[in-house]
Amino acid sequence: MTTNATYKSFSSVVINAEVGLHVGLYGINVTLKGNPVVQFNETINYNEMFSWQDLTEEEYEEALEKGLPNPILYIVEKFTLHSPCGLIFQYRYSGRFASATLWTAFCSWLLSNILFSMPVILYAGYMMIVTAGFIFFSMASFSTIMNVPQCVFAIGTDSVLTEYSHSFWLALATGVLCTVIGTVVVTLNFLIPEKMKAAFSVGVDGCEDEDIFYGEGYLNSVFLDGAHSPLSLRVKEVSL
Repeated sequence: MTTNATYKSFSSVVINAEVGLHVGLYGINVTLKGNPVVQFNETINYNEMFSWQDLTEEEYEEALEKGLPNPILYIVEKFTLHSPCGLIFQYRYSGRFASATLWTAFCSWLLSNILFSMPVILYAGYMMIVTAGFIFFSMASFSTIMNVPQCVFAIGTDSVLTEYSHSFWLALATGVLCTVIGTVVVTLNFLIPEKMKAAFSVGVDGCEDEDIFYGEGYLNSVFLDGAHSPLSLRVKEVSL
């Protein structure tokens, strides 16, 4: 958002800047970019990253000592341990569950790709559906914080509102795609199993090799003269 806010503490200087807040699975990212960038003989272009483990009172005091602008300090303070908003507990724990389930979904996706290269197409489709399930579960665990009353971020005359970013919608699209692929594979495997094997280049097994019929062949006695099998001896006797 673009707003007018005081630049630093103990100063009446008001700047016009764009304030951004990005909440991720492992922390927050706060940006502040002046409009224009150079104001009052200073370059206003900040990009500060804070992980959930670093958002303690000591880290906040270090940010104060660095002299970060007021809008950044104001937002970071909302995510500290002793903030009445309690945002760090909501986002940190939901981010942990979402991260764990996403990594599990990645492992399931790798396993499904391995199964696709083996003659077990049905189980590969099942694992693709399991992958989609883990993705949806991670999204649900992170979305629970949206049902909690949100803390108001008032900077200047405006307020910051959080919403889903492109990463959330990309994860949703990936989950839907995995669901469609898994459902199609499982359905086609029941309807046309032989064509599915041919499509995924699944070869015949050893039992099918035994059923292969070999036609009649002709033996040349010239090439059998040096052989010691009973067949070669019979050929020699007949030729005499």
